[in-house]
Amino acid sequence: FDRSSFHFFNDSKEWKQVDKVGHMYSTFQLSHMISRAFQWSNLPEKKSDWIGTLVGFGVISSIEIFDGFSSEYGASASDLTANAIGSGLYISQKLLWKEIRLHPKYSFHRTEYPQYNPDLLGSNLLEEMVKDYNGQTNWLSADMDKFIRFPKWLNLAVGYGAEEMVNADDASNIQNGFMPYRQFYISLDVDLTGIKSKSKAINTLIFFANMIKIPGPTLEFSQGKVRGYLLYF
Repeated sequence: FDRSSFHFFNDSKEWKQVDKVGHMYSTFQLSHMISRAFQWSNLPEKKSDWIGTLVGFGVISSIEIFDGFSSEYGASASDLTANAIGSGLYISQKLLWKEIRLHPKYSFHRTEYPQYNPDLLGSNLLEEMVKDYNGQTNWLSADMDKFIRFPKWLNLAVGYGAEEMVNADDASNIQNGFMPYRQFYISLDVDLTGIKSKSKAINTLIFFANMIKIPGPTLEFSQGKVRGYLLYF
């Protein structure tokens, strides 16, 4: 794209803010990963946590800086805010509890909407997992046993998503015959961090697997109705 002087672009009302929640998720996970990497290299945990937080925020936010010089886009203040919340959610838990008790997670299911705008929503499964916000649900999964009497392996998760979006803004979607709406979820989840192994490879696998919300019984609240799922992806 053509370059321009640095400027901001307000995209805070796009995609029903599902993309903003995704920014929080990505920045949290990157901060966590970087911190763990430094801890595995024998750097003190507290120092690793701060490095992970700052580098995680910096790496994800650098995209906004580049966008700020693009004539086609612009830096997004709401994206930067979401990035800060994601990194803040990581470091605040480590400072408060010295552990992670609230885990951001991700789940995805394919939807019908990419066929209406494959350039924007993806033309294959891998693209859709990143670009089709209709099929994405972002979760915050709580280790309930750390707060109340609760089965140690079982978590309670709240989720957020939206549907009927083939364009970023509501006006374009409505013009094309769609009515975008938000979705809120409550679901059961599994705490994979409770699985301990002497193998670094297995622990690493568990670490990454815990970023994904395991399908479970779920209630969806949307459009003034409640819908139940035996298993929700």
